[in-house]
Amino acid sequence: MKQTRRQFVRTLFVATAQATVVGSLLPRQLFAAAKADALNFIIFGDWGRNGEKDQRDVAAQMAIAAQAMAAKFIVSVGDNFYENGVKSVDDPQWQSSFEKVYAAPALQVPWQVILGNHDYHGNCDAQLAYAQTHPRWNMPARYFVQSLKVDAATTADFFYLDTTPMIKGYYSIFGAEKTRANVLTQDVPTQRAWFQAALAASTARWKIVIGHHPIYSGGGHGDTAELVKNILPLLQQYQVQAYFNGHDHDLQHLQAGALNFFCTGAGSQFRPTVNTPHTKFARACSGFTAVALSAERLDVRMIDDRGRLLYTTSVPRVAA
Repeated sequence: MKQTRRQFVRTLFVATAQATVVGSLLPRQLFAAAKADALNFIIFGDWGRNGEKDQRDVAAQMAIAAQAMAAKFIVSVGDNFYENGVKSVDDPQWQSSFEKVYAAPALQVPWQVILGNHDYHGNCDAQLAYAQTHPRWNMPARYFVQSLKVDAATTADFFYLDTTPMIKGYYSIFGAEKTRANVLTQDVPTQRAWFQAALAASTARWKIVIGHHPIYSGGGHGDTAELVKNILPLLQQYQVQAYFNGHDHDLQHLQAGALNFFCTGAGSQFRPTVNTPHTKFARACSGFTAVALSAERLDVRMIDDRGRLLYTTSVPRVAA
Protein backbone atom coordinates (compact mmCIF):
# COMPACT_ATOMS: atom_id res chain seq x y z
CA MET A 1 0.00 0.00 0.00
CA LYS A 2 1.80 3.10 -1.27
CA GLN A 3 0.84 6.69 -0.57
CA THR A 4 1.98 10.03 -1.90
CA ARG A 5 3.62 12.41 0.56
CA ARG A 6 0.51 14.61 0.54
CA GLN A 7 -1.75 11.61 1.27
CA PHE A 8 0.59 10.48 4.03
CA VAL A 9 0.60 13.87 5.77
CA ARG A 10 -3.17 14.25 5.44
CA THR A 11 -4.00 10.78 6.77
CA LEU A 12 -1.42 11.04 9.54
CA PHE A 13 -3.08 14.28 10.69
CA VAL A 14 -6.51 12.63 10.65
CA ALA A 15 -5.22 9.57 12.53
CA THR A 16 -3.60 11.78 15.16
CA ALA A 17 -6.73 13.85 15.59
CA GLN A 18 -8.96 10.80 15.92
CA ALA A 19 -6.66 8.90 18.27
CA THR A 20 -7.46 11.14 21.23
CA VAL A 21 -6.50 9.54 24.51
CA VAL A 22 -9.55 8.01 26.15
CA GLY A 23 -8.17 8.54 29.60
CA SER A 24 -4.95 8.99 31.52
CA LEU A 25 -5.54 6.57 34.38
CA LEU A 26 -2.96 3.93 35.16
CA PRO A 27 -3.87 0.36 34.19
CA ARG A 28 -4.19 -0.66 37.86
CA GLN A 29 -7.14 1.71 38.08
CA LEU A 30 -8.50 0.88 34.66
CA PHE A 31 -8.66 -2.80 35.49
CA ALA A 32 -9.85 -2.48 39.07
CA ALA A 33 -13.21 -3.85 38.00
CA ALA A 34 -11.85 -6.47 35.62
CA LYS A 35 -14.04 -9.52 35.36
CA ALA A 36 -12.72 -12.36 37.47
CA ASP A 37 -14.50 -14.90 35.27
CA ALA A 38 -13.04 -13.61 31.97
CA LEU A 39 -10.05 -15.06 30.17
CA ASN A 40 -7.69 -12.12 30.61
CA PHE A 41 -4.43 -11.82 28.69
CA ILE A 42 -1.92 -9.35 27.25
CA ILE A 43 -0.76 -9.42 23.65
CA PHE A 44 2.10 -7.47 22.07
CA GLY A 45 5.07 -7.89 19.76
CA ASP A 46 8.23 -6.49 18.20
CA TRP A 47 9.93 -6.01 21.53
CA GLY A 48 13.40 -7.53 22.07
CA ARG A 49 15.86 -4.62 22.14
CA ASN A 50 18.16 -5.38 25.08
CA GLY A 51 16.08 -3.40 27.54
CA GLU A 52 16.07 -0.06 25.74
CA LYS A 53 13.92 2.64 27.32
CA ASP A 54 10.69 2.10 25.35
CA GLN A 55 10.90 -1.64 25.90
CA ARG A 56 11.31 -1.22 29.66
CA ASP A 57 8.57 1.40 29.83
CA VAL A 58 6.13 -0.89 28.03
CA ALA A 59 7.17 -3.81 30.25
CA ALA A 60 6.50 -1.75 33.39
CA GLN A 61 2.98 -0.86 32.25
CA MET A 62 2.33 -4.44 31.17
CA ALA A 63 3.22 -5.58 34.68
CA ILE A 64 0.77 -3.11 36.23
CA ALA A 65 -2.00 -4.20 33.87
CA ALA A 66 -1.24 -7.90 34.23
CA GLN A 67 -1.49 -7.69 38.02
CA ALA A 68 -4.65 -5.59 37.99
CA MET A 69 -6.49 -7.82 35.51
CA ALA A 70 -5.02 -11.11 36.78
CA ALA A 71 -3.71 -11.92 33.31
CA LYS A 72 -3.55 -15.65 32.75
CA PHE A 73 -1.03 -15.53 29.92
CA ILE A 74 0.86 -13.25 27.54
CA VAL A 75 1.02 -13.58 23.76
CA SER A 76 4.02 -12.44 21.73
CA VAL A 77 3.23 -11.87 18.06
CA GLY A 78 6.88 -12.21 17.02
CA ASP A 79 10.06 -10.25 16.37
CA ASN A 80 11.15 -11.34 19.79
CA PHE A 81 14.82 -10.41 19.32
CA TYR A 82 16.29 -7.58 17.25
CA GLU A 83 17.93 -7.28 14.90
CA ASN A 84 18.91 -10.83 14.11
CA GLY A 85 17.07 -13.23 16.40
CA VAL A 86 19.14 -15.36 18.77
CA LYS A 87 22.09 -17.59 17.99
CA SER A 88 21.43 -20.30 20.58
CA VAL A 89 19.63 -21.11 23.83
CA ASP A 90 22.60 -19.49 25.60
CA ASP A 91 22.49 -16.24 23.65
CA PRO A 92 22.89 -13.27 26.06
CA GLN A 93 19.71 -11.73 24.64
CA TRP A 94 17.60 -14.24 26.54
CA GLN A 95 18.63 -12.33 29.64
CA SER A 96 19.06 -8.79 28.31
CA SER A 97 15.90 -8.71 26.15
CA PHE A 98 13.56 -11.13 27.95
CA GLU A 99 14.26 -12.50 31.42
CA LYS A 100 15.60 -9.28 32.98
CA VAL A 101 13.09 -6.97 31.27
CA TYR A 102 9.90 -8.94 31.97
CA ALA A 103 10.89 -9.89 35.50
CA ALA A 104 7.86 -8.55 37.39
CA PRO A 105 5.89 -11.23 39.27
CA ALA A 106 2.71 -10.54 37.27
CA LEU A 107 4.57 -11.36 34.05
CA GLN A 108 5.68 -14.80 35.27
CA VAL A 109 2.73 -16.39 33.52
CA PRO A 110 2.92 -18.55 30.39
CA TRP A 111 4.04 -16.73 27.26
CA GLN A 112 2.56 -18.04 24.00
CA VAL A 113 5.15 -17.13 21.38
CA ILE A 114 5.43 -17.10 17.60
CA LEU A 115 8.28 -16.17 15.28
CA GLY A 116 8.65 -12.91 13.37
CA ASN A 117 10.79 -12.09 10.37
CA HIS A 118 13.64 -10.76 12.54
CA ASP A 119 13.65 -14.04 14.43
CA TYR A 120 14.21 -15.70 11.06
CA HIS A 121 17.46 -13.73 10.75
CA GLY A 122 18.82 -15.98 13.49
CA ASN A 123 18.33 -19.48 14.89
CA CYS A 124 14.60 -20.22 15.01
CA ASP A 125 15.19 -23.69 16.43
CA ALA A 126 16.88 -22.11 19.46
CA GLN A 127 13.61 -20.38 20.35
CA LEU A 128 11.80 -23.70 20.10
CA ALA A 129 14.49 -25.37 22.22
CA TYR A 130 14.36 -22.66 24.90
CA ALA A 131 10.80 -23.72 25.65
CA GLN A 132 12.01 -27.17 26.66
CA THR A 133 13.87 -25.84 29.68
CA HIS A 134 12.02 -22.59 30.45
CA PRO A 135 8.31 -23.23 31.10
CA ARG A 136 7.32 -19.56 30.80
CA TRP A 137 8.36 -19.58 27.12
CA ASN A 138 5.76 -21.67 25.26
CA MET A 139 6.57 -22.37 21.61
CA PRO A 140 5.75 -26.04 21.00
CA ALA A 141 6.09 -25.66 17.23
CA ARG A 142 6.37 -22.96 14.59
CA TYR A 143 2.59 -23.05 14.30
CA PHE A 144 0.12 -24.55 16.75
CA VAL A 145 -3.37 -24.35 18.24
CA GLN A 146 -4.30 -23.86 21.87
CA SER A 147 -7.77 -24.52 23.33
CA LEU A 148 -8.70 -22.66 26.50
CA LYS A 149 -11.83 -22.59 28.63
CA VAL A 150 -13.47 -19.19 28.94
CA ASP A 151 -16.14 -20.55 31.27
CA ALA A 152 -17.81 -23.90 31.88
CA ALA A 153 -19.71 -23.72 28.59
CA THR A 154 -17.36 -21.69 26.40
CA THR A 155 -14.09 -22.62 24.71
CA ALA A 156 -11.73 -20.37 22.78
CA ASP A 157 -9.35 -21.76 20.18
CA PHE A 158 -6.19 -19.75 19.53
CA PHE A 159 -4.43 -20.49 16.25
CA TYR A 160 -0.79 -19.42 16.14
CA LEU A 161 0.69 -19.05 12.65
CA ASP A 162 4.21 -18.78 11.27
CA THR A 163 3.66 -16.11 8.62
CA THR A 164 7.22 -15.25 7.57
CA PRO A 165 7.57 -18.20 5.16
CA MET A 166 4.27 -17.17 3.55
CA ILE A 167 5.74 -13.88 2.29
CA LYS A 168 7.40 -14.03 -1.14
CA GLY A 169 9.78 -11.18 -0.45
CA TYR A 170 11.76 -13.22 2.05
CA TYR A 171 12.75 -15.68 -0.68
CA SER A 172 14.48 -13.00 -2.73
CA ILE A 173 18.22 -13.20 -3.25
CA PHE A 174 18.25 -9.49 -2.42
CA GLY A 175 16.89 -10.13 1.07
CA ALA A 176 18.80 -11.22 4.15
CA GLU A 177 20.61 -14.42 3.21
CA LYS A 178 20.02 -16.06 6.59
CA THR A 179 16.28 -15.33 6.40
CA ARG A 180 16.12 -16.72 2.87
CA ALA A 181 17.90 -19.90 3.95
CA ASN A 182 15.54 -20.33 6.88
CA VAL A 183 12.28 -19.78 4.99
CA LEU A 184 13.39 -22.23 2.31
CA THR A 185 13.28 -24.99 4.94
CA GLN A 186 9.56 -24.42 5.56
CA ASP A 187 6.60 -26.08 3.82
CA VAL A 188 3.96 -23.37 3.45
CA PRO A 189 1.30 -25.56 1.72
CA THR A 190 1.52 -28.00 4.63
CA GLN A 191 1.04 -25.19 7.15
CA ARG A 192 -1.94 -23.81 5.25
CA ALA A 193 -3.52 -27.28 5.00
CA TRP A 194 -2.98 -27.75 8.74
CA PHE A 195 -4.56 -24.36 9.42
CA GLN A 196 -7.64 -25.08 7.32
CA ALA A 197 -8.08 -28.51 8.90
CA ALA A 198 -7.69 -27.06 12.40
CA LEU A 199 -10.26 -24.36 11.71
CA ALA A 200 -12.67 -26.89 10.22
CA ALA A 201 -12.30 -29.19 13.23
CA SER A 202 -12.81 -26.43 15.79
CA THR A 203 -16.12 -26.38 17.64
CA ALA A 204 -15.05 -23.48 19.88
CA ARG A 205 -17.35 -20.49 20.19
CA TRP A 206 -14.35 -18.20 19.84
CA LYS A 207 -11.73 -18.51 17.11
CA ILE A 208 -8.79 -16.13 17.42
CA VAL A 209 -5.81 -16.17 15.05
CA ILE A 210 -2.35 -14.78 15.78
CA GLY A 211 0.27 -14.06 13.12
CA HIS A 212 3.27 -11.80 12.90
CA HIS A 213 2.41 -10.03 9.65
CA PRO A 214 -0.71 -7.91 9.18
CA ILE A 215 -3.46 -8.80 6.76
CA TYR A 216 -4.72 -5.22 6.54
CA SER A 217 -2.70 -2.34 7.97
CA GLY A 218 -2.19 1.40 7.79
CA GLY A 219 1.35 1.00 9.08
CA GLY A 220 4.57 1.28 7.15
CA HIS A 221 4.38 -2.21 5.70
CA GLY A 222 0.74 -1.90 4.64
CA ASP A 223 -1.46 -4.80 3.61
CA THR A 224 0.19 -8.20 3.12
CA ALA A 225 -0.93 -9.46 -0.29
CA GLU A 226 -0.08 -13.10 0.37
CA LEU A 227 -2.17 -13.18 3.55
CA VAL A 228 -5.05 -11.34 1.91
CA LYS A 229 -5.04 -14.02 -0.78
CA ASN A 230 -4.34 -17.18 1.22
CA ILE A 231 -5.30 -16.59 4.87
CA LEU A 232 -8.12 -14.03 4.87
CA PRO A 233 -10.56 -16.32 2.96
CA LEU A 234 -10.09 -19.01 5.62
CA LEU A 235 -10.74 -16.54 8.44
CA GLN A 236 -13.94 -15.50 6.72
CA GLN A 237 -15.04 -19.02 5.82
CA TYR A 238 -14.67 -20.33 9.36
CA GLN A 239 -16.04 -17.20 11.09
CA VAL A 240 -12.92 -16.17 12.96
CA GLN A 241 -13.74 -13.18 15.12
CA ALA A 242 -10.30 -11.58 15.48
CA TYR A 243 -6.80 -11.60 14.00
CA PHE A 244 -3.90 -10.17 16.04
CA ASN A 245 -0.53 -9.26 14.53
CA GLY A 246 2.61 -7.19 14.88
CA HIS A 247 5.27 -6.30 12.27
CA ASP A 248 4.02 -2.71 11.96
CA HIS A 249 5.28 -0.85 15.02
CA ASP A 250 2.06 0.77 16.14
CA LEU A 251 -1.36 0.11 17.64
CA GLN A 252 -4.29 -0.32 15.26
CA HIS A 253 -7.82 -1.66 15.04
CA LEU A 254 -9.16 -2.36 11.58
CA GLN A 255 -12.38 -4.06 10.53
CA ALA A 256 -13.61 -5.76 7.37
CA GLY A 257 -17.13 -7.12 7.67
CA ALA A 258 -17.43 -9.11 10.89
CA LEU A 259 -13.67 -9.71 11.12
CA ASN A 260 -11.55 -7.51 13.39
CA PHE A 261 -7.81 -6.94 12.95
CA PHE A 262 -5.64 -5.72 15.82
CA CYS A 263 -2.05 -4.64 15.26
CA THR A 264 -0.03 -4.61 18.46
CA GLY A 265 3.58 -4.43 17.30
CA ALA A 266 4.67 -1.52 19.49
CA GLY A 267 6.55 -3.38 22.22
CA SER A 268 9.73 -1.32 21.95
CA GLN A 269 9.56 1.11 19.04
CA PHE A 270 6.98 2.91 16.96
CA ARG A 271 6.62 4.25 13.44
CA PRO A 272 4.00 6.40 11.67
CA THR A 273 0.64 4.88 10.84
CA VAL A 274 -2.24 6.24 8.78
CA ASN A 275 -5.93 5.61 8.20
CA THR A 276 -7.17 3.17 5.58
CA PRO A 277 -10.73 2.29 4.53
CA HIS A 278 -10.67 -0.42 7.23
CA THR A 279 -9.29 1.73 10.07
CA LYS A 280 -11.21 2.11 13.32
CA PHE A 281 -8.22 3.36 15.33
CA ALA A 282 -4.53 4.03 14.68
CA ARG A 283 -1.83 5.43 16.92
CA ALA A 284 1.93 5.65 16.48
CA CYS A 285 3.33 5.02 19.96
CA SER A 286 4.93 2.31 22.03
CA GLY A 287 2.45 0.15 23.93
CA PHE A 288 0.53 -3.09 24.21
CA THR A 289 -2.96 -4.56 24.13
CA ALA A 290 -4.92 -5.98 27.07
CA VAL A 291 -7.78 -8.38 26.33
CA ALA A 292 -10.64 -9.73 28.41
CA LEU A 293 -12.48 -12.58 26.71
CA SER A 294 -15.88 -13.59 28.07
CA ALA A 295 -18.58 -15.85 26.70
CA GLU A 296 -20.19 -13.19 24.52
CA ARG A 297 -17.58 -10.52 23.88
CA LEU A 298 -13.91 -9.72 23.41
CA ASP A 299 -12.98 -6.52 25.24
CA VAL A 300 -9.83 -4.93 23.85
CA ARG A 301 -7.86 -2.09 25.44
CA MET A 302 -4.81 -0.47 23.87
CA ILE A 303 -2.43 1.16 26.36
CA ASP A 304 0.71 3.19 25.75
CA ASP A 305 4.10 3.12 27.45
CA ARG A 306 2.97 5.75 29.95
CA GLY A 307 -0.02 3.75 31.10
CA ARG A 308 -2.63 5.79 29.25
CA LEU A 309 -5.69 4.06 27.84
CA LEU A 310 -5.74 5.07 24.18
CA TYR A 311 -8.58 3.00 22.81
CA THR A 312 -11.15 0.47 23.87
CA THR A 313 -13.60 -1.63 21.90
CA SER A 314 -15.75 -4.73 22.30
CA VAL A 315 -16.07 -7.44 19.68
CA PRO A 316 -19.27 -9.51 19.96
CA ARG A 317 -19.01 -13.27 19.59
CA VAL A 318 -21.66 -13.17 16.87
CA ALA A 319 -21.84 -10.11 14.65
CA ALA A 320 -25.16 -8.28 14.70
